[in-house]
Amino acid sequence: MKKQLILTIIIMIMILPGCNYFSDDNNLQNAGMLFESEIAGNAWNEKGYEGLLAIEQEFNIDVFYKENTSKENDVIQAVDEFVQEGVNLIIGHGNSYGHHFVDLTKTYPEVQFIYMNGDLYNPKVTSLNFDSHAMGFFGGMVAGEMTETDEIGVIAVFSWQAELEGFYEGVKYQNPKAEVHIDFVNDWDDKEQAMIIYNEFVAAGTDVIVPVGNAYSKAVIEAAAKDDIYSIGYVADQHELAPEHVLTSMIQHVEAVYLNAAEDFNEEALMGGIRSYDFHDDYITLGMFNEKINSNFEKKITEAIEEYKKTNLLPIEN
Repeated sequence: MKKQLILTIIIMIMILPGCNYFSDDNNLQNAGMLFESEIAGNAWNEKGYEGLLAIEQEFNIDVFYKENTSKENDVIQAVDEFVQEGVNLIIGHGNSYGHHFVDLTKTYPEVQFIYMNGDLYNPKVTSLNFDSHAMGFFGGMVAGEMTETDEIGVIAVFSWQAELEGFYEGVKYQNPKAEVHIDFVNDWDDKEQAMIIYNEFVAAGTDVIVPVGNAYSKAVIEAAAKDDIYSIGYVADQHELAPEHVLTSMIQHVEAVYLNAAEDFNEEALMGGIRSYDFHDDYITLGMFNEKINSNFEKKITEAIEEYKKTNLLPIEN
């Protein structure tokens, strides 16, 4: 009877909320990732998933993920399920997770939370931010160089995207005569609205179109290729979608950023707060250049990027 009582107490302790499921061998035990929408067909989510797989391979741990998880109750349930699987590093692949994670630190103090592109300060919640102004600038230089009609269209999501200002500056630096038209989808995954804007740009004589969003970039690039219009990829290197028409891609190496954060967490060097990533250490790069781009211009922009990495000064600031 005494042994049975002891066993019952042990089982009850194990199932209590917030209990410690973690060993003391390594700081990083298992990792989990939440996605606001589906992974397949979404360049941003696919890059995040690559990051989760990189963590799995690097640390030889179990990893878990859940798609279409953005509502508060769904996030709470998913985090609880992750913790019961021994997950102590949880990544929210979007900026909507920040406040949810701050609240959840009270329930799961043993867990480190990471999310993207936020501004919250908490020792248990780290925001990984891409400083994308320069990325937009150099992408804009390419568009300004390659347009023939001097009409460039950007299909963005929100006005606060830092790459938009950079893109405008880069176009004007390279080609002061060019006009930059920006319209907003207001939803990272709204392909239908993105294509409506695309058709309006085409009708207006735009000959370089840049999709600055998640799920619709592939559709826009493929449509532009059919219409013999140049495009610039976003987040991933999208050259292969239309090799004759993708001029380059503005790449955010999400997988490298996640792996870097996981390594620091394992070394107890991830202290929460905000981290920023840029061209330095190649966390942001431009992708393969289209063979139609003049070699002298390619050399010019490559040297400008290297100079920026050394000085933090864009060509317009020199």
